[in-house]
Amino acid sequence: MSVTVPTTLAEALAALADSPTATVVAGGTDVMVEVNFGHRSVSDVVMVNRVAELRTWRHEADVLHLGAGVTWSEIESSPIAEWVPALAQAARTVGSPQIRHVGTVGGNLGTCSPAGDGLPVLAALDAIVHLASADGARSLPFGDYMVGPKRTARRPGELITGVTVPVLGGWQGYSKVGVRNAMVIATASVALVADAGSVRLALGSVGPTILRCPEAEAFAAANVDFTSGVASSAVVTQFAELARAAARPIDDHRSSAAYRRHAVGVLAGRLLRRAFPNE
Repeated sequence: MSVTVPTTLAEALAALADSPTATVVAGGTDVMVEVNFGHRSVSDVVMVNRVAELRTWRHEADVLHLGAGVTWSEIESSPIAEWVPALAQAARTVGSPQIRHVGTVGGNLGTCSPAGDGLPVLAALDAIVHLASADGARSLPFGDYMVGPKRTARRPGELITGVTVPVLGGWQGYSKVGVRNAMVIATASVALVADAGSVRLALGSVGPTILRCPEAEAFAAANVDFTSGVASSAVVTQFAELARAAARPIDDHRSSAAYRRHAVGVLAGRLLRRAFPNE
């Protein structure tokens, strides 16, 4: 097994050009668990945790760009938390403080598990994922990037370099349930973003990909009062039902499909009520 430790983006892309199927490791909080349990074997490894270009972020007007190597501990803290509060909420649910210190947003995107904590928020924010290889760079909407459970549109030799999200003025939030209160993989998760007359809803861990809910979104946008911040109990109830209807859960060792479907409805309703609390 060869291990390459580049210190620049150019060196990382050159290493992936030489070994397009190499395993890219940043914090290692996902891949090392799979390796240790024998669920994954690796040959060539490209370590990108020392690539300075990937560890940076920048805020420009109404856009925030996060390098793939930005850690969850950075995202959960000021000033990033003020710009993307739902992503900060998701960051605080990722593992332990030690895991958040080394785990990265790029790692979440690389693993691309439907249970990934940051992914429903990125979906609800209509995030753009940035990729680069020795042949050039390209960008994909999150909805086109994740194509299945732990499957992405990333090509051999490509590296996730970052993600761009809008900085919005409306309410946004994230919530999840699991088998315990901390250090837990999501049994079901929900992100909601309300801004400028629109409501966006994304569900995690209840389908093969992160699921957007267009019927629930359109219903909420048409029936909540953005001016006064009002949503009636009937609207919240129907919104929750539409979220349940959009879910495509399965039974597994963490939960039944029936519980997951119920949970996303409860979480979606709670988030809509928090966004529009003044009935």
